[in-house]
Amino acid sequence: MAHLLGAEGLHLEYPTRVVFDSLTLGVEEGDRIGIVGRNGDGKSSLLGMLAGRREPDAGRVTMRGGTRIGVLDQADTLDDDLTVGQAVVGDAPEHEWAGDPRTRDVIAGLVADLGWDTPVSSLSGGQRRRVALARLLAGDWDVLFLDEPTNHLDVEAITWLAGHLKTRWAKSAGALLVVTHDRWFLDEVCNVTWEVHDRIVEPFEGGYAAYILQRVERDRMAAATEAKRQNLARKELAWLRRGAPARTSKPKFRIDAANALIADVPPIRDSVSLQSLAVSRLGKDVVDLLDVGVSYGEREILRDIEWRVAPGERTGILGVNGAGKSTLLGLVSGAVDPTTGRVKHGKTVKVRTLTQRLDELEEVWNEPVRTVIGRLRTSYTIGAGSKAQDLTPGQLLERMGFTSAQLSTPVRDLSGGQQRRLQLLLVLLDQPNVLILDEPTNDMDTDMLAAIEDLLDSWPGTLLVVSHDRYFLERVTDQQYAILPGPDGAGRLRHLPGGVDEYLRLRAASPTAERAQRDEAPAQSVPALSGADLRAAEKELAALERKMQKLADEIDRARHALAEHDQSDYEGLGERMKKISAQQAEVEELELRWFELTEQLG
Repeated sequence: MAHLLGAEGLHLEYPTRVVFDSLTLGVEEGDRIGIVGRNGDGKSSLLGMLAGRREPDAGRVTMRGGTRIGVLDQADTLDDDLTVGQAVVGDAPEHEWAGDPRTRDVIAGLVADLGWDTPVSSLSGGQRRRVALARLLAGDWDVLFLDEPTNHLDVEAITWLAGHLKTRWAKSAGALLVVTHDRWFLDEVCNVTWEVHDRIVEPFEGGYAAYILQRVERDRMAAATEAKRQNLARKELAWLRRGAPARTSKPKFRIDAANALIADVPPIRDSVSLQSLAVSRLGKDVVDLLDVGVSYGEREILRDIEWRVAPGERTGILGVNGAGKSTLLGLVSGAVDPTTGRVKHGKTVKVRTLTQRLDELEEVWNEPVRTVIGRLRTSYTIGAGSKAQDLTPGQLLERMGFTSAQLSTPVRDLSGGQQRRLQLLLVLLDQPNVLILDEPTNDMDTDMLAAIEDLLDSWPGTLLVVSHDRYFLERVTDQQYAILPGPDGAGRLRHLPGGVDEYLRLRAASPTAERAQRDEAPAQSVPALSGADLRAAEKELAALERKMQKLADEIDRARHALAEHDQSDYEGLGERMKKISAQQAEVEELELRWFELTEQLG
């Protein structure tokens, strides 16, 4: 493959520390490079130097003659005086950009729902991000540098972006360098991973799953000081191998040694113990939404919502921006009153919400971290049964990536990711039994996200999550629901047996999506089956959906029945949990067949 650009002997330092020292790298055609590392280790600085946006203190960056560079900054650089159309295609006449297939695809994929003459100044943060991406991707570049491209994007936009970047160039042409904490995106797009740490850049073959495999092997051979990091990586690797085997199909290197490392790693969560503890803490009733609707003036946001939240339930909520996700969570927490129907909260329910704002930190903004945690409870119990542990707030802080030196730092001087982690700690130490997380991954690097996931694995309560980070959502929840518009435009809650993939299929088939793609005039998909086979498959699919719904109802009733059972009858509780586990296994088998049929039906 042809060489595109390289760096030789790069040195970069700040007044207080050296970021890179004698760094030498190369980028070839066909490289799709994901850049990971802890916040503050220099990922964005590296991207800036390679793109020519930042001068190193020593060394040089060389580039093949005529190479065209495109850069997406993390900061918002759009001109507020422009319209959406001007921002995306500039002054180009319509026949010029409308005749370019790539530009049409970008517009349809990112900004079709925005008015072409809408002022940029009136757009939300997520809409501005999509416009900035569209402007960049409509251009013709040999190398793209993307700094946190998924920030503010929803699941649909992230999925479209991944698909576009995978097909933008021929396999051995072009190059991509991307800094992102979105691990699903890294796995979907990248064939090389660079880890930035300790003044160096360490390359790994493959995407995020392949990087984890190799890092586990590296950490196994490292010194004892890396033991904590190794254990966390091993646990995440176990989930990747067991929960998403397709993600590890890309690596070409030997992985036998890495697989041996996880042979005796237990499941990421002790579901039986956590479920039992959740029932004992919450009782039979958690939160029931009964035929609920919410309207603001003339606008109906939610309608006919029927949702009985179970003890120990771990649910992810999907939906486009403005669909009503925050309204739904507000109904659960009690912050929003229903316009119709009623919301019933259990007597022992204690709900806490990790919001996108830093509300919990306002009162302690000027205080050192040590003073803040000194006023909290002296211990926090994680896990259940024989695996239960009592940790002090200090130990929890260490587990979440804080050093002893940072304990003396005022809250206001912490980084965005550190403030977010401290905010989560304050919420957890309040000992809620229902936890709501609203976009919890903002400002987190991949290592810290793994640490948060590890902590949530041992949290014994009901967990409800809204996140655009698909990897995180699938990692910490057991099921997903979506808020989808009904014929009248009001949102309805729908269970997704097929998870995020099913949500994306439903969105692609919705009338809104069809309108957004009308200019593309896609060929109608032809079912893989026809005639009697098609009718038989459709009949079986309908039967599967009915059976899965029936089993889901039975599991829900069985979980509630646990609360009425004698909590000292451990043998009886164990038998009931075994029955629930068997029903869940049956649902998983039915879902596999459901997936096969939906693929055949196109």
